[in-house]
Amino acid sequence: MLELAVGAIIAALIFDFVNGWNDAANSVATVIGTRVLRPIHAVLLSAAANFAGPFIFGVAVATTIAKGILAPEDVTIYMIIAGLAGAISWASLCTYLGLPISVSHSLIGGLIGTGLASLGPEKLLYDGLIKIGIGIVSSPIGGLVIGLLFAGAIITFFARYHPVRVNKTFGRLQLFSSAWFALTHGANDGQKTMGIIVLILMSEGLITEFHVPVWVILIAASAIALGTFIGGFKVIKTLGIRVTRLKPYQGFAAETGGGILLAIFATLGIPASTTHAITGSIMGAGAVRRKFAVRWKVGRQIVIAWLITIPGSAGIAYLSTIIIELFV
Repeated sequence: MLELAVGAIIAALIFDFVNGWNDAANSVATVIGTRVLRPIHAVLLSAAANFAGPFIFGVAVATTIAKGILAPEDVTIYMIIAGLAGAISWASLCTYLGLPISVSHSLIGGLIGTGLASLGPEKLLYDGLIKIGIGIVSSPIGGLVIGLLFAGAIITFFARYHPVRVNKTFGRLQLFSSAWFALTHGANDGQKTMGIIVLILMSEGLITEFHVPVWVILIAASAIALGTFIGGFKVIKTLGIRVTRLKPYQGFAAETGGGILLAIFATLGIPASTTHAITGSIMGAGAVRRKFAVRWKVGRQIVIAWLITIPGSAGIAYLSTIIIELFV
């Protein structure tokens, strides 16, 4: 039914909005934490770049979401609604609590949960899940390493310069690095909702083969940009202030390094976690001064939230699927 498809697309856009709402911290936490920009100006910059991202980097990640977890021909619109219920509920709860979880992984967990409930474990596409697993593992580790290396290189190269001059220079450069990270964030995370909308269209026979229409890119990019503008300021505080106190050169290193990582993932079609990438980069850039410049206890709390995200959203989606199937 067309009405059901429209309702499911609206639910997908709500998820996209929540994604931007939680992940606003990813691209603006460092530029706010270093006091280069006021929060309102930072989220405006990030929202604009998030909107542009999906138009620049293609739709490889959308393809992985739509075809890499469950076979499109096995997916019903009711399963999509249940999966979105799990993803939205989990992401909203964690955003309210100020936990910078991976909203992407809550969506993946939602699809896994509804697939297990409706189809069984044998219908999951494990090749695609392995690809996703690579992104889960490599995002925080790669972010940590690249943030540490970038910040270390900056310290080495600018060692002879006065700290005030260095901070002023990198404070200006952070405007570009923050926009860069937001651009790659939109490219990676914005595509995930596109994949879900394409699944909805295919499940209802509105399109017969996989492709991402321009109007889908437009509405998904708009939803994530709006969520970013609203901003999850509790999460911003966690990443920008509680994890470590950053100097502008460290914020630049974290954003630039994390953005490079996400650009690679977007090109390869790996639905990586932008939260994992930027948190790892922030920790790496913060630790370049000294090990205890990073509040590792806060980092451990974030890691715990990561570990329970896929099971948590999958559990909600599993129960949602069972409830929905009782009435259809």
